[in-house]
Amino acid sequence: MSVHRVIGLETEFGVLAPSQPGANSTILSAQVINAYAATVRAGYGHLAGTRWDYADEAPLADTRGWNMSRAVADASQLTDTPRELTAEEIALAGGDSRAGSTLYSEEDGDGHVLMNMVLGNGARLYVDHAHPEYSSPETTGPHAAVLYDQAGDQVALAAQRRIAESPGFAEVLLYKNNTDNKGVSYGAHENYLMPRTTPFDDIAAGLLPFFATRQILCGAGRVGVGMTGKDPGYQISQRADFFEAEVGLETTIRRPLVNTRDEPHATWEKYRRLHVIAGDANLGQVSTLLRVGTTALVLALIEAGAAPVLELRDAVTAVQQISHDPTLRTVVELADGRRMRALDIQQAYLDAARRHCARTGADDAQTTDVLTRWQDTLDALAADVSSAKATVDWVAKMDLMNRYRDRDALAWDDDRLAMMDLQWADLRPEKGLYHRLAARGLMETLFTAEQVHSAVVHPPEDTRAYFRGRCLGAYPDDVLGASWDAVTFSIPGRPGTQRIATPEPLRGTREMVGALFDAGLDVAAFVDELRRGS
Repeated sequence: MSVHRVIGLETEFGVLAPSQPGANSTILSAQVINAYAATVRAGYGHLAGTRWDYADEAPLADTRGWNMSRAVADASQLTDTPRELTAEEIALAGGDSRAGSTLYSEEDGDGHVLMNMVLGNGARLYVDHAHPEYSSPETTGPHAAVLYDQAGDQVALAAQRRIAESPGFAEVLLYKNNTDNKGVSYGAHENYLMPRTTPFDDIAAGLLPFFATRQILCGAGRVGVGMTGKDPGYQISQRADFFEAEVGLETTIRRPLVNTRDEPHATWEKYRRLHVIAGDANLGQVSTLLRVGTTALVLALIEAGAAPVLELRDAVTAVQQISHDPTLRTVVELADGRRMRALDIQQAYLDAARRHCARTGADDAQTTDVLTRWQDTLDALAADVSSAKATVDWVAKMDLMNRYRDRDALAWDDDRLAMMDLQWADLRPEKGLYHRLAARGLMETLFTAEQVHSAVVHPPEDTRAYFRGRCLGAYPDDVLGASWDAVTFSIPGRPGTQRIATPEPLRGTREMVGALFDAGLDVAAFVDELRRGS
């Protein structure tokens, strides 16, 4: 049993232009993408592969055996038909595209601004409806997943800095949070590769109690209760109040705790991609590690038929009950009539993981690290919630706010606390409250700034992300587009295009293709060698 599997994280950043409170958020998001493209052109790599290949997208396929009709699907689900913005639309919305020539590019040849980038580290940066989204490259374990998630924060920050330096554009601020406290929530999604042989009903049954309670390890914390946050109080999770179903296909309406989208971005017959939307966006590195690492272990339990047999009477209600009680005393009802705390349910999953590891072996350092941190965190939360403030995001935020509340006699519905909640998520290290705590050594970190910077520009070496990222660096003028499972080339002197499929996430690694890149071949010879070796 191991935490190792193919994992990727997605973050939709909150976006705001303080001097333009009515600005269109989709247009602001497009500015972010184009600002990062300008940063790349300025010396961080090559602007290539900016067309996303939508050929294999299937957002309406449901793993329960059917496809949702496009006629009834919410527009936010149609991710295979992206909207494009023209430079004229940007200008009409308040941005001067001539003055902003440092942001906008005509490189796609049709006058449209960029809505998608495939980055040199193998990630995707794009406009997801009303938010800029960073989707990390595929990694093979939770520690690397955390590292490349942190790299995404730096990508977003670089774009934000570029906009601030560009004449003719209002400052755009980005936040790593999950709600605008006006009834709107946006996601922090996780993706885990699983064998298709595992029955989906088993996956859902095993995950529902775990997802309902996982927030105590990795919630981001939120001021306010309810979708609009108008009821006073502090809660564990930013996303908890926005879930309405236990299982379902949607991601922005009728949000389910277990998502059924069947879009593996890999060999369909072998794999499913578990698309997880039931989590918060974490700034803390340890909280992210706990979110991803514990989930990887629970999936291994489910695949082995070793998950604890627990069933909540109402998982959606339980999520909200648990989130609304940061003392962790709340008990939730199980289908068999038992009542358990979130701490007890998490301990049951951890005990099952320890037993399974004892039977099968868990001798790799990352698995041991996650198991140890899982137990240490549960023990700390059980003994004294505040003792986990160096590693658990919601506890760190609550501790900081309670100090201000005590000093200034503030109630939870005081507007100053709502502003602190937003400032916590600010990506700017000089402004963001999380980052200021981390700079003082009050938040435990796992990676150095140098390691994160390297992950911004270099892909993981042990997944197909290596091939994707290296293609963009080695052949920037010849890559027409890319997706998770393909890279498309235009080869000078040859008709049409050459699409290299990459359906196996663990192929295209440095071990497999590194020497081919290092050989310095021209693009025609490179593609020919790939085809000969396939």
